[in-house]
Amino acid sequence: MDDSSVSEIMVNGSQQVYVERYGKLELTDVAFGSDSHVRRIIEKIIAPLGRWIDETSPMVDARLPDGSRVNAIIPPVMRNGPTITIRKFAEDPLTPADLVNFGTTTAEMMEFMRACVVARLNIIVSGGTGGGKTTTLNVLSSFIPPGQRIITIEDAAELQLRQDHILSMESRPPNLEGSGEVTIRQLLRNALRMRPDRIVIGEVRGAEALDMLQAMNTGHDGSLSTVHSNGPRDTLSRLETMVLMAGTDLPSRAIREQVASALDLIIHQARFADGHRRITHITEVQGIESGTITLQDIYRYEQRGVDEDGTIIGTYSYTGLRPKFAEKLLTQGIELPAGLAEAWARRQ
Repeated sequence: MDDSSVSEIMVNGSQQVYVERYGKLELTDVAFGSDSHVRRIIEKIIAPLGRWIDETSPMVDARLPDGSRVNAIIPPVMRNGPTITIRKFAEDPLTPADLVNFGTTTAEMMEFMRACVVARLNIIVSGGTGGGKTTTLNVLSSFIPPGQRIITIEDAAELQLRQDHILSMESRPPNLEGSGEVTIRQLLRNALRMRPDRIVIGEVRGAEALDMLQAMNTGHDGSLSTVHSNGPRDTLSRLETMVLMAGTDLPSRAIREQVASALDLIIHQARFADGHRRITHITEVQGIESGTITLQDIYRYEQRGVDEDGTIIGTYSYTGLRPKFAEKLLTQGIELPAGLAEAWARRQ
């Protein structure tokens, strides 16, 4: 926990502990005395938080005092023995310059994303587990101008916004009696009554997708969130599936129209085999044609190969296409990357 180079800790039973450093897994020489020793550690972590774990409720999510996220699961559902996964909380949140220096994106792409946030576009950051979605969401949230009322909604608080006017809400699981649960969907509905300028949802993973899309379609522009998916097109399919989880009888076409109308931009991020996280697509949601949502890549990352050290070789490129929201950015006088405004003007 004290090693700043470690971003994740994975205890797979008492005799096997892995850590993630710089995007790659390493087996450590750390071992616990027994499975009961690991179990005591789990109970020590969750007891101050009012959470519990036993055979009838063998899984638990919790948060350490420093903000690190903890998941624990025990037998009988976990055959390896008590297992702990800790996603460490960065004391100093990464900055836009950090993402550029790490090769996650380019300076031009970062400036473009900043312009989109300032222009109040509705943005989804998509990607797989450990792909860096929350880190990118943190960076995008930092572009929200001061003076706006921001409401964040999360399962486990991970966002580290630096603005002055922020209200942070966190969901809550049911208690021992099975009551008292507060879901992301309930928090989102309440947030709409709190006069938000911006709503930032840590992750959309269920029925709250319907409420989020409706909020985006009813004047709450500039909303930000993340979704687990394999690509921009898959993000749309995931949202459609999550809307159906709300128990609505909406036809697929109506859901797609909601999605196409609500979303402006999908930023897809992936973790590559060399451990680096890269933004692979910045994609505009253009609208719907013949029942299918049309997408248009604005920036792409293309892998060219692998060098002898195993590092992925690739390039970021601007596709040269002019997004439909270009006029919105230009008329608002939002500063764009050098040359981009001229390129868009030529493509009018």
